[in-house]
Amino acid sequence: MTRVSRGVWIGLSLMVGAAIAACAAPPAMPPGLAGVYWATEYHSGIQVVGGGELPLTEAGKAAHARNMAGLKDGSIEDRARKYCTPDGVPRSLATPYPFEIIESPPGQILIVYEMNHMIRRIAMDTPLPPQEQLLVEPFYNGHSVGHFEGDTLVVQTRGFKEETFLDATGAPHTDMLETTERIRRISPTELENVVTIHDPEYYSRDWQARFVYTLRTDVRIEDYICGFEHRDISSVAGVRVPQ
Repeated sequence: MTRVSRGVWIGLSLMVGAAIAACAAPPAMPPGLAGVYWATEYHSGIQVVGGGELPLTEAGKAAHARNMAGLKDGSIEDRARKYCTPDGVPRSLATPYPFEIIESPPGQILIVYEMNHMIRRIAMDTPLPPQEQLLVEPFYNGHSVGHFEGDTLVVQTRGFKEETFLDATGAPHTDMLETTERIRRISPTELENVVTIHDPEYYSRDWQARFVYTLRTDVRIEDYICGFEHRDISSVAGVRVPQ
């Protein structure tokens, strides 16, 4: 047997220890997503990628009509605006207020929205539990897991409360709603989020919406309290400013 020097043994031990530590540590996140972002335009109705109307089934059309009529005559409450409950996905993606992406602690990403002070926790590199399990304790913003594909953060979410809407017009969803977001920087100062909607009871096919935000190093998240005056958002195109 060849004699191995003490120095070589030490070197091999350090290499093995480093390999074990690397396997145990959470995977590194590509840099560049953390920061405060703010949309430059707002639409009350969600915009379908490729144009056209929402691909609603007959049941979905009936639910949307009920929601729109109820929101108009007051028989249905928009709880997100009246009581500051979370908007859910994808409505929260259309926010005219800034939000912040925080890439820590290791193993998760937080998205903190100024509007309604919503907080979304994205557990990294872990599978989503079955839908049936998540429906035992549904969340307004659902349960989210994520992973990176290159420089793109892919976020899968399910387990939503049914009382949220997909947009401010009352676009409906069922408790079987699933969303997949693909979030990436498309320039040094722009963030893109393309979300795919899957809800076969209310929508005849999967469809997508796209949102683009600007990185704002001059902005920080402020307090947001229902019934109180909030930040000036008149610079966001499409926002109706009270006269």
